[in-house]
Amino acid sequence: MDVNNQDWMSALPEALWDIPLTELAIPGSHDAMSYCLDITSPLLRSESDTFWLLDRLFYCVTRPLIFKWATTQLLRHHRKCFWYGKYIYLLDFTLDSDLIRWLNSKDKSIEEQLSKGIRFFDLRVAHKPNDPSDDLYFTHVIYTHLTVLKTLECVEHWLNSHPKEVVILACSHFEGMDDACHELFISHLKKLFGSKLCPRKVGSLVPPVMSALNARRRLTEPVLSLRRLWASGYQVILSYESQLVARHPQLWPAIPYWWANKIMAQEVIRYLDWNKDMGRPEGFFVSGLNLTAPRSYIARNPKESLRTLTFSNWECLREWVEQQRPGSDPHSLNIIAGDFVGPLPLCSLVIGLNHKLRPKISARFMKEQQQQQQL
Repeated sequence: MDVNNQDWMSALPEALWDIPLTELAIPGSHDAMSYCLDITSPLLRSESDTFWLLDRLFYCVTRPLIFKWATTQLLRHHRKCFWYGKYIYLLDFTLDSDLIRWLNSKDKSIEEQLSKGIRFFDLRVAHKPNDPSDDLYFTHVIYTHLTVLKTLECVEHWLNSHPKEVVILACSHFEGMDDACHELFISHLKKLFGSKLCPRKVGSLVPPVMSALNARRRLTEPVLSLRRLWASGYQVILSYESQLVARHPQLWPAIPYWWANKIMAQEVIRYLDWNKDMGRPEGFFVSGLNLTAPRSYIARNPKESLRTLTFSNWECLREWVEQQRPGSDPHSLNIIAGDFVGPLPLCSLVIGLNHKLRPKISARFMKEQQQQQQL
């Protein structure tokens, strides 16, 4: 494992510590928890009736296909986990407690992603149908075998060992969850992360920073920078795709995700460039490098998988990423998320983009100094 990115935020040049997080280049993980999909779990209720019928009649075909095309992140032992699950599913056995413990002991991928440098996590949360418990699971066509809270406990534990690293957790979808389920989940999140949660109105809770660019008018601008987050002990920005955000100051609204819904890298790049031409959104936003294959393509290419498709398109995506810049310019990028962030060097590539800010910071510092001297 490449551990050089474990503490990449604190290792950034000090000149970047006062830059807003929305202007830094941050590596992200698309469908971050799909490495532990449970092959024995039901389809999501949002899947079509036709797909449900096919899955019921031809599960020997549909389940391997789901695993090949819904798995966007890799676990070191994910193949072994899959074949255990497939064997049990096809023979209609029940998972015993020893096997569940074995499977869960292998699921360190969320920590592996953190250590690789991932700081944005795309987390799709749901409650299983007819499940009397309050347990929530991650989803991508089917459910994971790891629960949400158990996974986030691993994140919280990792953050304790890396006090200057900040993560953005983007919770979304929430299939099968009513308001009561949401409120219970939110209360668990507050209890778990506690003072690590950065409130969305952080500017009203911490002293503002004087902006030298506006020194003539003595205007103040609260800046969500690494230095300010460190001073306040905040390590978690929790994005929550629900109207319930308004009730909870610890939650942030949904973060825009540029999803091309295309199968080839050139098409994805064309879509992302089109969005760049429209101008970057205010605040955080994600540029998704993930490829999406229609089911007609999957049916025609039984030997392919999302992994082979992504790897064959990687060089084109890599070249595009290398040309990008973070910052406040209309064409700048912020979070860049992709699939298979373990085997592919996305993290180092995105983190390295932040060094393009250094000449710009130096020029801005000189300009601020000149303006201050004129006051």
